[in-house]
Amino acid sequence: MPANLPPEYHKIEAELRTARTPREKIEIYERLIAVIPHHKGTDKLIAMYRQKIAKAREEGERRQATAKHAPTCKVEKSGAGQVVLVGPPNAGKSSLVKALTGANPEVADYPFTTRLPAPYMMPFETVQIQLIDTPPVTGELMETWFPEMVKMADAVLLVADLADPDTASQLDGILRRLKERKVDLIGAWTDIPPERFPFIKRTVLAANKLDIDGAAKAFEDLGVLLETPFERIAVSAVTGRGLEGLRRAVFGLLRVVRVYSKIPGKRAEKHSPFTLKLGSTVMDMARAVHKDFSEKLQYARVWNAAGLDGHRVNRDHVLADEDVVELHI
Repeated sequence: MPANLPPEYHKIEAELRTARTPREKIEIYERLIAVIPHHKGTDKLIAMYRQKIAKAREEGERRQATAKHAPTCKVEKSGAGQVVLVGPPNAGKSSLVKALTGANPEVADYPFTTRLPAPYMMPFETVQIQLIDTPPVTGELMETWFPEMVKMADAVLLVADLADPDTASQLDGILRRLKERKVDLIGAWTDIPPERFPFIKRTVLAANKLDIDGAAKAFEDLGVLLETPFERIAVSAVTGRGLEGLRRAVFGLLRVVRVYSKIPGKRAEKHSPFTLKLGSTVMDMARAVHKDFSEKLQYARVWNAAGLDGHRVNRDHVLADEDVVELHI
């Protein structure tokens, strides 16, 4: 790769780590071509990005051609992971999304304000997590596409209404209905057999409306009346209480690690990490960076809070959250 690329090039290139759709990738490739100095030394690099644009356009056309076979309300994934909100009418899902993301979904005091799934991005430290606001569901009312959307998500944020004395029964009905549709909700750290992954989703329960009178007692009662394996967190979308803990719990559902790349001789840029599955190795990161890195990788150096300070490690070294990795080829 040419050594005289401007700093702006590397900033734009880092955005490729979170680009999921062909359209997003094409836009980034075009911006990269625009900032690359045009001379003989960059001809191959520019040609490579033009080839990538052509391939991304082909992929986009294929997706459009097969879209009619996809579920009605499929939402393209983005960010470190996709988490779908599930809850009964008036539980405050949209208010919670607004508080967590800063976005402005339609919020009202009457049920069924949200009619279709809508994606929003929730910041958590150095990553963005996609939250999907959804129409309310009950044990009796659940669209046929809803369980399929849950299956496609990475995890579930179940929302309870502490102002509703019948909230435990409401949630129990939802869980039973999902189970009938072959979807089980489990705790954050439960192991899932690979063949069962689409049908088992790690879940955290957000008990909303902690700001109302009697909320503490309602939260305690919920734990008694609703026996579930997942963590319960009391929150208020109005005051913000409990939201930081909820963000961290949602991130934990994804079972990913944030890994920062470092160029030899330079400081690590800790604002745009690679997000890899828990248990990923140095080789997995090399593949995420570029296929050439995985083919030519010799070793890596790692910096982390566990005491590694630029230590040399092999390709099969397992990476931890917030490791800084310097790849050598």
